[in-house]
Amino acid sequence: MAELQYTSEVQDMCPVTKGPKHGPSPIPEEGRWVKAYEIKDISGLSHGIGWCAPQQGACKLTLNVKNGIIEEALVETIGCSGMTHSAAMAAEILQGKTLLEALNTDLVCDAINVAMREIFKQLAYGRSQTAFSENGLPIGSSLDDLGKGLRSQVGTMFATNAKGVRYLEMAEGYVLSLGLDENNEVIGYKFVNLGKMMEAIKDGKDPKEAYESNIKTYGRYADAVKYIDPRKE
Repeated sequence: MAELQYTSEVQDMCPVTKGPKHGPSPIPEEGRWVKAYEIKDISGLSHGIGWCAPQQGACKLTLNVKNGIIEEALVETIGCSGMTHSAAMAAEILQGKTLLEALNTDLVCDAINVAMREIFKQLAYGRSQTAFSENGLPIGSSLDDLGKGLRSQVGTMFATNAKGVRYLEMAEGYVLSLGLDENNEVIGYKFVNLGKMMEAIKDGKDPKEAYESNIKTYGRYADAVKYIDPRKE
């Protein structure tokens, strides 16, 4: 490390002793109050949301940090095909690094970098999801956000002033048809749960049976006077 240099003004000053050295303010971490002096003092599970410069895509990053080390990473992206490949790279890069290393790791995608920045701030300031949870959450807890079939929860809706709204995908699954009332207003929809369907197919069920057994409806779908395919009609 280079030797410190001082201006002549500082060199001519007389020394004044610093008062109490009380250190940093404690922050809540996994049910404890911690004075964080080093990166190993940081623990917690939280989420960060990031976006790229043209705001074409977004990333939700979930990290489970124990003693400054990233033990678990969940990378979810939407809106940009290239970002999904960057997410694959990030998932390989992040685990095993310290939180500080990860902040300065080339994650290729701006949206993932921004998500990393945002989650770093939460953890460093004691604003994590597990701030007041004793011992935090075990490694693997981020998968609880995904549900059956381990698929990200996605909502995709399209609308025009000329033709109105189209529900394409809900948290429950891929929308097959919309139910309209006599005023042509949406009152329900039919969907297939892709996560459960794929699990059934992998378990040996006939694909057609797996598809049909995982079709459900929401709202007053049965009362509709008209049904439309949101992708074709």
